[in-house]
Amino acid sequence: MADESPLDAFDRKILAELSRDGRMSVTELARRIGLSKSPCQVRLQRLQRDGFIQGFRAVLDPARLDRNHVAFVEVKLTDTTEPALRAFNAAVRALPEVEQCHMIAGAFDYLLKIRTRDIAGYRRVLGECISALPHVGNTSTHVSMEAVKDSAF
Repeated sequence: MADESPLDAFDRKILAELSRDGRMSVTELARRIGLSKSPCQVRLQRLQRDGFIQGFRAVLDPARLDRNHVAFVEVKLTDTTEPALRAFNAAVRALPEVEQCHMIAGAFDYLLKIRTRDIAGYRRVLGECISALPHVGNTSTHVSMEAVKDSAF
Protein backbone atom coordinates (compact mmCIF):
# COMPACT_ATOMS: atom_id res chain seq x y z
CA MET A 1 0.00 0.00 0.00
CA ALA A 2 1.37 3.42 -0.93
CA ASP A 3 2.08 6.00 1.75
CA GLU A 4 -0.73 8.52 1.38
CA SER A 5 0.41 11.62 3.25
CA PRO A 6 -2.19 14.37 3.68
CA LEU A 7 0.63 16.88 3.08
CA ASP A 8 1.88 17.89 -0.33
CA ALA A 9 5.06 19.79 -1.18
CA PHE A 10 3.46 23.22 -0.61
CA ASP A 11 2.14 22.16 2.81
CA ARG A 12 5.59 20.93 3.79
CA LYS A 13 7.15 24.20 2.62
CA ILE A 14 4.62 26.15 4.71
CA LEU A 15 5.48 24.10 7.79
CA ALA A 16 9.21 24.47 7.21
CA GLU A 17 9.00 28.23 6.77
CA LEU A 18 6.76 28.73 9.80
CA SER A 19 9.01 26.56 11.98
CA ARG A 20 11.79 29.07 11.23
CA ASP A 21 9.67 32.21 11.57
CA GLY A 22 6.13 31.86 12.88
CA ARG A 23 5.52 35.62 12.79
CA MET A 24 5.85 36.16 9.06
CA SER A 25 2.84 37.54 7.23
CA VAL A 26 0.77 35.34 4.95
CA THR A 27 1.96 37.54 2.06
CA GLU A 28 5.60 36.81 2.88
CA LEU A 29 4.87 33.11 3.43
CA ALA A 30 3.12 32.89 0.06
CA ARG A 31 6.08 34.60 -1.65
CA ARG A 32 8.56 32.20 -0.06
CA ILE A 33 6.71 29.04 -1.03
CA GLY A 34 5.68 30.18 -4.51
CA LEU A 35 1.89 30.52 -4.16
CA SER A 36 -0.43 33.48 -4.27
CA LYS A 37 -1.77 34.80 -0.98
CA SER A 38 -5.30 33.33 -1.05
CA PRO A 39 -4.35 29.67 -1.68
CA CYS A 40 -1.55 30.00 0.86
CA GLN A 41 -3.97 31.34 3.47
CA VAL A 42 -6.44 28.51 2.79
CA ARG A 43 -3.66 25.95 3.24
CA LEU A 44 -2.46 27.65 6.42
CA GLN A 45 -5.96 27.58 7.90
CA ARG A 46 -6.34 23.89 6.98
CA LEU A 47 -2.99 23.02 8.55
CA GLN A 48 -4.11 24.75 11.75
CA ARG A 49 -7.58 23.19 11.72
CA ASP A 50 -6.19 19.71 11.09
CA GLY A 51 -3.69 20.03 13.93
CA PHE A 52 -0.44 20.11 11.94
CA ILE A 53 0.12 23.59 13.39
CA GLN A 54 -0.74 23.51 17.06
CA GLY A 55 0.00 27.13 17.84
CA PHE A 56 2.51 29.94 17.73
CA ARG A 57 4.77 31.12 20.53
CA ALA A 58 7.81 33.22 21.27
CA VAL A 59 11.15 31.45 21.60
CA LEU A 60 12.75 32.84 24.75
CA ASP A 61 16.45 33.16 25.55
CA PRO A 62 17.03 31.15 28.76
CA ALA A 63 20.33 32.92 29.49
CA ARG A 64 18.64 36.34 29.42
CA LEU A 65 15.97 34.97 31.76
CA ASP A 66 18.63 33.59 34.13
CA ARG A 67 17.55 29.96 33.53
CA ASN A 68 20.60 28.63 31.73
CA HIS A 69 21.29 25.54 33.86
CA VAL A 70 19.86 22.38 32.27
CA ALA A 71 19.66 18.98 33.91
CA PHE A 72 18.02 15.80 32.70
CA VAL A 73 16.52 13.61 35.41
CA GLU A 74 15.71 9.94 35.12
CA VAL A 75 12.76 9.15 37.38
CA LYS A 76 11.85 5.65 38.54
CA LEU A 77 8.40 5.32 40.08
CA THR A 78 7.40 2.98 42.90
CA ASP A 79 4.02 2.35 41.26
CA THR A 80 3.20 2.34 37.55
CA THR A 81 -0.53 1.62 37.65
CA GLU A 82 -2.69 3.99 35.61
CA PRO A 83 -3.86 5.98 38.67
CA ALA A 84 -0.23 6.42 39.79
CA LEU A 85 0.85 7.54 36.32
CA ARG A 86 -2.03 10.03 36.13
CA ALA A 87 -1.10 11.43 39.56
CA PHE A 88 2.57 11.82 38.58
CA ASN A 89 1.68 13.38 35.21
CA ALA A 90 -0.67 15.94 36.78
CA ALA A 91 1.85 16.91 39.47
CA VAL A 92 4.81 17.24 37.09
CA ARG A 93 2.80 19.52 34.78
CA ALA A 94 2.47 21.99 37.67
CA LEU A 95 6.25 22.47 38.08
CA PRO A 96 7.46 25.48 36.07
CA GLU A 97 11.08 24.27 36.18
CA VAL A 98 10.15 21.11 34.25
CA GLU A 99 10.54 22.12 30.63
CA GLN A 100 9.86 18.63 29.23
CA CYS A 101 8.61 15.35 30.63
CA HIS A 102 8.67 12.11 28.64
CA MET A 103 7.44 8.67 29.66
CA ILE A 104 10.21 6.24 28.74
CA ALA A 105 10.24 2.54 27.90
CA GLY A 106 13.37 1.19 29.52
CA ALA A 107 15.28 1.10 32.79
CA PHE A 108 13.41 4.10 34.24
CA ASP A 109 9.91 5.51 33.84
CA TYR A 110 10.28 9.23 33.00
CA LEU A 111 12.90 11.59 31.66
CA LEU A 112 12.57 15.22 32.75
CA LYS A 113 14.32 18.27 31.34
CA ILE A 114 14.77 20.77 34.17
CA ARG A 115 15.81 24.37 33.65
CA THR A 116 17.00 26.49 36.59
CA ARG A 117 19.31 29.42 37.34
CA ASP A 118 22.20 27.32 38.61
CA ILE A 119 23.11 24.04 40.32
CA ALA A 120 21.89 25.33 43.69
CA GLY A 121 18.50 26.08 42.15
CA TYR A 122 18.46 22.63 40.61
CA ARG A 123 19.27 20.99 43.96
CA ARG A 124 16.36 22.86 45.54
CA VAL A 125 13.97 21.75 42.77
CA LEU A 126 15.19 18.16 43.02
CA GLY A 127 14.91 18.00 46.81
CA GLU A 128 11.73 19.98 47.32
CA CYS A 129 9.73 19.33 44.15
CA ILE A 130 10.80 16.36 42.04
CA SER A 131 11.46 14.00 44.95
CA ALA A 132 8.08 14.98 46.40
CA LEU A 133 6.14 14.10 43.24
CA PRO A 134 3.70 11.20 43.65
CA HIS A 135 5.26 7.72 43.55
CA VAL A 136 8.86 8.85 42.92
CA GLY A 137 11.14 6.03 44.04
CA ASN A 138 14.52 7.30 42.90
CA THR A 139 16.13 9.74 40.50
CA SER A 140 19.37 10.06 38.58
CA THR A 141 20.63 13.40 37.28
CA HIS A 142 22.61 14.24 34.16
CA VAL A 143 23.78 17.85 33.90
CA SER A 144 24.01 19.36 30.43
CA MET A 145 27.35 21.02 29.70
CA GLU A 146 26.31 22.44 26.32
CA ALA A 147 23.28 22.34 24.02
CA VAL A 148 24.72 21.24 20.67
CA LYS A 149 21.29 21.22 19.00
CA ASP A 150 18.05 22.42 20.56
CA SER A 151 15.09 22.57 18.19
CA ALA A 152 11.76 20.88 17.64
CA PHE A 153 12.55 20.01 14.00
